[in-house]
Amino acid sequence: MSEATYNIGEGPATRVSLSLPEGTAEAIRARVGKREFSAFIAEAVERELRGQLLDEYLADYESRQGPVSEVVRQRARQVFDEVFAEERECPAAS
Repeated sequence: MSEATYNIGEGPATRVSLSLPEGTAEAIRARVGKREFSAFIAEAVERELRGQLLDEYLADYESRQGPVSEVVRQRARQVFDEVFAEERECPAAS
């Protein structure tokens, strides 16, 4: 029996323990309310993971093709965000 593999943002919810500075937790509650706290954290973590994946992709490209200008880097970030916003999926974390 094999375990299911989910992409970032997919799969059933799972409970995890998370420690945050109290000021950060209060700021989140003030912004989104108690009921949306987990969704806010999940979205923030997913954004961070997508950003790290893009950084890894760009680093790999640069190692093979040479430096990428800041303009191209920003455009890549924009395209990456647009694609995943449309499809609401992201490659699986490795």
